[in-house]
Amino acid sequence: MYAVIETGGKQYKVAEGDAIYVEKLDAPVGEQVVLDRVLLVSKDGDVVVGTPTVADAKVTAKVEDHGKGEKIIVLKYKPKKNYRKKTGHRQPFTKLVIEKIEA
Repeated sequence: MYAVIETGGKQYKVAEGDAIYVEKLDAPVGEQVVLDRVLLVSKDGDVVVGTPTVADAKVTAKVEDHGKGEKIIVLKYKPKKNYRKKTGHRQPFTKLVIEKIEA
C-alpha cells in the first residue's frame, strides 16, 4: 500500500515505514502529524485518484528530526561594474517517518 501526499508545495510517494524529508513543519520532535492532502492511494492493486484529494484519506507520520540542508552558494555578478555579492542558503527541513496510511 502506498500513497501520494502533498506538503510544502511538493508531492511525495510514501509507504508505511518510509522516512521522508519535507519542508519545515511547526511540530516538536516526537509528535504525530496528520497529513490530509492525499492525492492518490493504491491498496491491493486498486488505485484511487482524488479530485484533487481523496476523501476521508489521511497519512499519519511521526516527526523524527529537524535540521538544515546542505549550503547552496548564491552569487550575484554584474559585468564591468565591479559588483559581486556572494551569499549562502541552508533550507530547513523536517524528517518524518510514515506510520499509517488510512483510506
